This record gives sequence, structure tokens and C-alpha cells, in this order.
Amino acid sequence: MPPRVAVSSVEFVTRRMLLVFLGAAAVCLAPWIVYLAHTLPDRYDTGRWRTAWVGFDIALLCCFAGAAWLGLRRRRAAVPLLAATAALLCCDAWFDVVLDWTSSDRWTSVALAAGAEVPTAVLLLLAARRLLADRLPDRPLTVRDIEIYHDPSARRILAALPSTVDNLAGETGLPASEIATTLRVLAADGYAREGRDGRWSALPQSVLEPRLEEIAEPHRTRMAQYLDAKYERELKLLAWAAEHRGEFGPWGKASRAAARLTEADLRAFEAEYRELLAQYCQLRRHPAPGVREVAVRFYAFPPPALD
Repeated sequence: MPPRVAVSSVEFVTRRMLLVFLGAAAVCLAPWIVYLAHTLPDRYDTGRWRTAWVGFDIALLCCFAGAAWLGLRRRRAAVPLLAATAALLCCDAWFDVVLDWTSSDRWTSVALAAGAEVPTAVLLLLAARRLLADRLPDRPLTVRDIEIYHDPSARRILAALPSTVDNLAGETGLPASEIATTLRVLAADGYAREGRDGRWSALPQSVLEPRLEEIAEPHRTRMAQYLDAKYERELKLLAWAAEHRGEFGPWGKASRAAARLTEADLRAFEAEYRELLAQYCQLRRHPAPGVREVAVRFYAFPPPALD
């Protein structure tokens, strides 16, 4: 527990220092702007005009290409690149309009800025926001989750989604009234969501195993029993996979490694793994041709000492 507190304190201090720096930069920039407004000439002849604009457009091209490549793969690294591309587009629009204001190209630049550059920048920022929102929020496992996992009706309904209530009744054999009630309960607990077309979809979950000492005493025994049973199922699944490893073909992958890490290194590794897993879990949420469900597991622990 103490290392977590120390990391949180460092993060808090770092954020405070960043806020102080940004505030100081804003304060210092204000008089500089006033100074430039009174000292810069209205006209200025300069060399390398072509190089400056061609270099700017090359940078914009690289940002577009990089953002497209990362965005198609739903990589979170696309977020800062999308924001940078949007900023460059706004700069392009500003300088085009301002520098052409006294020329015959004034309204062409205004039309391009209003009709293409600024709207594209807004779309890129919305795409960056969507990528950020797609991240699965981590939350600890609760007793309520255990109740849902042990509810056979809820499990059958979630496995059959996406679907409508009427279709679920035909697929599961459950009464439509029971399905509608269960879906409302699942929606309240964040497991399902109804679309505008009446179709229900299962929501992906990112549930962390809690520490037993963090569980309230009345529920601690039940949580411990659930976790023991879960690991027993995991061991059986691993044994089954080892027994049938020759049958999976390209659908079976395995990897193991030993690394010397600090506790902070291990936390960073887990965070990157969970981010990568969330990215691929949301890549294809629904059954489709050529798509199979794949069991993915991650365990990291100190191995027993060898004699």
C-alpha cells in the first residue's frame, strides 16, 4: 500500500507543477503579445517563404497519415496526433486568411478556412475524444458482479446479444417479460445498453480482482469463495488447453517470459497490457464470419525459488 500512496503523491506534485507552469506561461505571454502588437511592422519581406509553407504542408501531411494509420488501429497514440493535426489545420486557416486579407485571394482563403480546414479540425478533435471515451474504465469486482455471473438467465441473455427482446425470447426460450426485466437490471448495472432501434448490446467490462482486505467483512467470505472457484476453473481451462494444444491450429498462441522488474515497472506493464487488450476487445464486439472468441489470460507473479 505505501508504494501506491507514494506514486499518487508524485503524480499530484507533477500535475501541480504543470498547472503552475501553464499559468506562468499564460501570464508571461500576455505582455509579450502587447509588446509585439506595438513593435511589429505591418509589412515584412522575408526569404525562404516557399520553404516555410512547403515544410508546413509536409508536416501536415505526415500528421494526417500518422493519425489515419493509428486511428484505423484504434491506438490511443492517435489522440495526441489527431489533436496536433487539428491545431495545424487551425494555424493553416489563420495564416491563410490573415496573410491574404489584402489580396485578391481573400475570400478564397475564407471559404477554405470555413468550409474545409476548421470543420476538419473539429472532426479530428471529435475523433480524438471518441478514442478517449472508448477506453474501458477499470473497476473492482463486487458482490453484485458475482450475483450476475451466477444468474443463468442473465448469462444466457448476455451471450445472445446483440438482439431484440422478441428475438431473445426465441433464442433463449425465456419469457419476453423476464428478458425485458433482466435487461433493465443489466442496464442499471452497466452490462447492457438499448439502442435507438430497440436492439440491446452487451457492454464490455474491465473488472479488476479486489484485495480481500478491501472487501467489507459481510461479503469477504463470499468473495474469497468466488475467487477460489474462479482460479480452480482457470486451472482446469489451462489443463484442457495443454491437452488439446495440437487442435487449435493458428488460433492457439502461447508465450511466457521472465523479467526483472520493479513494482512500478510491473504496474506500468499491466497498464499497457490492459490498454492493448481493451483496444482489441472493442475491435469486434459482435459475432461475424471469420471471427472466433479467444480466451486471453495474463498472470504475473514471483516464481518459487529453485533449489
